[in-house]
Amino acid sequence: MKILPVLLAAGGLGLAASFAVEAQPETGSAQRAARQCFLPTQVNGFSAVDRDTVHVKVSASQVYELELFGDCPDVDWEQRIAIRSTGGSNWVCRGLDAELIVPSPIGPTRCPVSTIRRLSDEEVQAWRESRRRN
Repeated sequence: MKILPVLLAAGGLGLAASFAVEAQPETGSAQRAARQCFLPTQVNGFSAVDRDTVHVKVSASQVYELELFGDCPDVDWEQRIAIRSTGGSNWVCRGLDAELIVPSPIGPTRCPVSTIRRLSDEEVQAWRESRRRN
């Protein structure tokens, strides 16, 4: 199991990373690209849609929607989170490949991810417009 906690500032205003990376063989890179995978270290911002859905920004133009297994307390108002890879690889391709770690007054809350999907260009544009209005 690879641990890649990446602390993200809400809205992509900053990124602090603390991680241990093991080199991964390049086999299967075409499969990862086809599944639209990402590395937690590539995430440079996030926005909570609600207590069980989070959008993470990867690179300049990609946004992934992470559906969580139920409510994740404090994720909808927290200014930073971490993403931990749990799928036996550094890559996050499926819901079970990651969990969010959200700070709270009583200690970090771990919120497993159930599904991941990359938003279309149109969905990304709508997401950006809705954030500008808020």
